[in-house]
Amino acid sequence: MNTILLGFVGPWQIVLIIAIVLLLFGGKKIPQLMRGMGSGIKEFKDGMKEGEKGAEDKEKEKLN
Repeated sequence: MNTILLGFVGPWQIVLIIAIVLLLFGGKKIPQLMRGMGSGIKEFKDGMKEGEKGAEDKEKEKLN
């Protein structure tokens, strides 16, 4: 009995996705896209850290 697992990604699916991305964006755009994605993630993490510090400061002000 064959069952279909939704969400299962095998090696052939990964190869197909990479091939489609290369066809759509080309080899020169991929590093730029990854660089932009990395800087976006870094900015998001920095914002989360600032948000945590701001929340801690507000709690300290409430206690005083």
